[in-house]
Amino acid sequence: MKYFFYCLISVVLFSACKENKKQTVQLPSDSIFYLTSQWKNQNGDSLQLKALQGKTLAVVMIYTTCKAACPILVSKMKSIEAKIDKKNIKDVSLVLVSIDPTTDTPEKLKEFSITNKMNDPQWVFLTSNDAATQEFANVLSMKYKKISPLDFSHSNIISVFNPLGELVSQEEGTIDVDKVVNTINETVKKNK
Repeated sequence: MKYFFYCLISVVLFSACKENKKQTVQLPSDSIFYLTSQWKNQNGDSLQLKALQGKTLAVVMIYTTCKAACPILVSKMKSIEAKIDKKNIKDVSLVLVSIDPTTDTPEKLKEFSITNKMNDPQWVFLTSNDAATQEFANVLSMKYKKISPLDFSHSNIISVFNPLGELVSQEEGTIDVDKVVNTINETVKKNK
């Protein structure tokens, strides 16, 4: 009986250790999930970027009052969403990060998401403070500058990250939607 009891305990402990090992994944040294800045999403929830871990990310930096490049970037993100393999959409987050945290409050981002029909679970809108925004832009090699009280000059970049927060690819300028979609689908497939 003692032998059976020890065997049972050993199996339980081994299983628990194996399960714990699964949950503790070592992040690559260049993972965005090491950034500790605080963000708020469109629902007003506070989070760090590591809350996005586990999904393939397509990330773009915009501001909601933009009348020039941002509407094009938003349109590109919506086209990307429409072309992602439907079986992969649950493994993807489409992330729009505001470069204008003063204007783009969580309430404003929520309104923007609803107006633009971007309120399904895969859409994540983030805002923070100026320092966190600049830090994240630096990680993406994205340049932006306030040129008037209501206007910014900025790079047009869509970045794809794997589920561990490692940069997989970037499209800059005119943005090849099909190339981004292929990268997303391949990244999801590789990380299943």
